[in-house]
Amino acid sequence: MATKKKLNRRTRIKYRVRKKIRGSQEKPRLSVFRSNKGIYAQIINDLEGKTIAAASSNPKEIGEEKMNKTETAKAVGKLVAQKAKETGIETVVFDRNGYLYHGRIKSLAEGAREGGLKF
Repeated sequence: MATKKKLNRRTRIKYRVRKKIRGSQEKPRLSVFRSNKGIYAQIINDLEGKTIAAASSNPKEIGEEKMNKTETAKAVGKLVAQKAKETGIETVVFDRNGYLYHGRIKSLAEGAREGGLKF
């Protein structure tokens, strides 16, 4: 019961934030999804509805070394920033997807900033 309540709360926050945030060609949206095991980031152009770059905590992408979840999130942030740079994107709008800006979400954002993205 508590998990359904928590999910409904996050969904309401997500839609409230998405009313204001739109990703364009010049300034796409960096969307984050967090699960219990992994973390995923996408850079999305909302005008065309296309994903420009994506990264995840999949071991094939970030390597096999042992890291805790926040370190993994930081590595995913750096990876998505690197992929964005390759496509010519430097500024994005950060969409935390209803999650609190804390822990793994904050770590991913800091990793993306270290990788060269501006938001």
